[in-house]
Amino acid sequence: MVMGGESPKKETKKSGAERTESAKTKGATKSYNKQSIFDFMDFDKIEDSMIIQKKGKRFLMAIECQGINYDLMSGIERTSVESGFQQFLNTLRFPIQIYTQTRTINLSDSLQTYKKRLEGIKLELERKELRQKQMVSSGQYTEEEIQKQQMEVVRDRNLFEYGQDIIFYTEKMSLNKSVLRKQYFIIIPYYASEAGSDLLDADEIRNLAFSELYTRAQAMSRVLSGCSISCKVLDSYELADLLYTAYNRDESETFGLDKAFQAGYDELYVTAHDVLEKKMEELEKVVEERAYQMAEDAVVKARTDKEQQVQTKEKTLSEQVAEMAKAIIAENEQYIGEDIAESAIEEVEKQNTNEGGKS
Repeated sequence: MVMGGESPKKETKKSGAERTESAKTKGATKSYNKQSIFDFMDFDKIEDSMIIQKKGKRFLMAIECQGINYDLMSGIERTSVESGFQQFLNTLRFPIQIYTQTRTINLSDSLQTYKKRLEGIKLELERKELRQKQMVSSGQYTEEEIQKQQMEVVRDRNLFEYGQDIIFYTEKMSLNKSVLRKQYFIIIPYYASEAGSDLLDADEIRNLAFSELYTRAQAMSRVLSGCSISCKVLDSYELADLLYTAYNRDESETFGLDKAFQAGYDELYVTAHDVLEKKMEELEKVVEERAYQMAEDAVVKARTDKEQQVQTKEKTLSEQVAEMAKAIIAENEQYIGEDIAESAIEEVEKQNTNEGGKS
């Protein structure tokens, strides 16, 4: 993300030494220093609800605007919105940027809150059910008092079941990655050169920038309220969340800024692999999967060929036995006599023919 109308995509700048080192350690985790990261990022720091850029030469303040459903408005309401927006454009005396950020709705925190509250409702329900049983068994309470307690039990049971349904459907919805939420922002810039004096120090320029930006933001909010658009100025934490989501779009869905702070992170960047490295990892996975498939197919084919050889061997087993028997008889013909040898060979062929017919 780049503020102030600059190119939304910007390559990481690297020196020749860094490129050489990157080539030597291909596939290994890259190391980044703060200077290289600041060359990539288009801001220096966040302070006093402002994004400070270019070493204090440029300041940005962001306004979050709540969208309105123009299509559902009546003709009079649409005319009022168009008139208000025209007035908003006519009052502009400085450049602005309209920035839209799309986020996947992360319902995990809300689900945890719901589950904790539902657990409290369950405990209260169990307590009232036990109280009702005690009232019935003691025989010291009137029918009206028992009925009143029964109504409270029914009310809490209905509330508990309703809470269970909400959690179930909310969890089901959270599994759908297409559930998105759009947020709209107006980015207001202020340049140190607008101060009109070179005698001001850095603190004075920052205070002047904050005063001017806040005045502009409030003026724009008042004008946009005529379009039924509610606005608010982002504080430093909200600006950090805006930038964190922009720079860590994949990770921010499950690892938000609050969790990053709790984990001890104090920077708005990560040293994740770049797009080409991610693509290379995916290709390596494909190669590995195909290699395993090819090896499995080869083993199956080799096993099949071996089984076919065994089956062929089994089919010709009787023929091979008969041939070997006839060879043995022929070798010993001089000992058993020619007539007996011929009769024996005929008997072998006859048995072989019978076995072949049976099989």
